Amino acid sequence: MRKPALQAAAIAAADDGDMALVRRALAREADAFRSIIKTHNQRLYRIARSVVRNDAEAEDIVQEAYMRAFASLDAFRGDASLATWLSRIVINEALGRLRKKKRIVAMPENPEAQIIRFPLNPNDLNPSDDPERTMAQRQILGLVERATDSLPDVYRTVFVARVIEGLSIEETAELLGIRPETVKTRLHRARALVRKALDDEIGPVLLDAFPFAGRRCERLTQAVMKRLGFGD
Repeated sequence: MRKPALQAAAIAAADDGDMALVRRALAREADAFRSIIKTHNQRLYRIARSVVRNDAEAEDIVQEAYMRAFASLDAFRGDASLATWLSRIVINEALGRLRKKKRIVAMPENPEAQIIRFPLNPNDLNPSDDPERTMAQRQILGLVERATDSLPDVYRTVFVARVIEGLSIEETAELLGIRPETVKTRLHRARALVRKALDDEIGPVLLDAFPFAGRRCERLTQAVMKRLGFGD
């Protein structure tokens, strides 16, 4: 079987898996909800984080997006992958937060409160989750995150989706509702801006940036499961 055929078969299998998982969730199987959440947590967090540039708010957005998605799960038809469907809900939720914030906040009372920082928080990294990550790697990831945060909004989401999350040009275009050519243009500019702050040798670690695993993943999973009525 040729490569395109193999890829098509893999996509078809993934789509079937999505529909089976959705049917189980619609039947109120707790394990189905838990599987959906844990499978998509990192991608959705990264996407939300790329829009709002705030860790806690990104987690809140993902949690609310799950609740919206699960409330309308019977609307999922498999026209797009479950990952893409959920990602669109997250983007809409995140952009809605930004629009609301712009309407409410005309002038901050405390300018310092509006400075959003994104340090790599060592408290969120459990050694048992990533035993091989060294302090040097943490510093590099911190540089990646800060460089990404410094990108203008129009470039940052494309950069996160395409480079850090690993979506294809076509998937990124579909997710953001823009043309593939626009993705390429914005990505080229984003990469040029990031290169000013990063050395070429740290490229291989980009896929490990913005970790969302271990305790943080489990905490969000438990919160959503509880809201669905499966918690203690």
